[in-house]
Amino acid sequence: MSPLAARQLVLDVPGRAPGAPLDFALAGGQMVAILGANGSGKTTLLHTLAGLRAPRSGTVQLAGRAIGAWSARARARRLGLLFQDDVASFPATVAESVGAGRFAHQPPWRGLSDADRLAITDALAALQLGDLGRRSLDALSGGERRRVALATLLAQDPPVMLLDEPVNHLDWHHQILIMDHLARLTREAGKTVLLSLHDPNLAARYCPLALLLGPDGAACWGPSAALLTAERLGWLYRHPFACLDDGGVRVFVPR
Repeated sequence: MSPLAARQLVLDVPGRAPGAPLDFALAGGQMVAILGANGSGKTTLLHTLAGLRAPRSGTVQLAGRAIGAWSARARARRLGLLFQDDVASFPATVAESVGAGRFAHQPPWRGLSDADRLAITDALAALQLGDLGRRSLDALSGGERRRVALATLLAQDPPVMLLDEPVNHLDWHHQILIMDHLARLTREAGKTVLLSLHDPNLAARYCPLALLLGPDGAACWGPSAALLTAERLGWLYRHPFACLDDGGVRVFVPR
């Protein structure tokens, strides 16, 4: 049974004609990159897969059931979404914010368990936030808040993780830290990770599979090694690319 599948899924992108239906079934231990220009539907796709937005047609299945058949709490135990923009709606410390990821695992009117506290500590440590636990979110930089949002998803610990530009606002050290950790989760914990990226080099380095959302609703799905070429990236972003060989590693650069 696939942890997450799309069946003849047509996205509802405002102001755009229906694109090609998407058909895929993700497996545990897979890390998939979504690439596309601004406005191509990357965020719409992730929100649709998370059950937050209705498609024009088709279905999304989570663990073999329609995404809408799950209660909010049960769905949150199986699927988590990192939004593109993080806005704190109430004053909180870093640790309190990350602790919100454990709500789906807590019985009603029950406080944090030892397992919850361990999950929070591990999430903070994984993203090098351990020293910031008592800091207010308001006192953090944009990159630090981004890591807090991702740590909240890690504390939630769902089998399926959908991430909308997870390395947005981050320096190179933290981009690699996060991509390394997500790749480790797929290898060692069997997580299914689907994430949108703007850097094709990160996609080529970390994601064996890719979904390209092109102009006018066209889409390509398959192995990154075959899909990510200078010619196809030029089509995707409407700008010419070159592919360089750096000791056997492909590097894509805009011309």
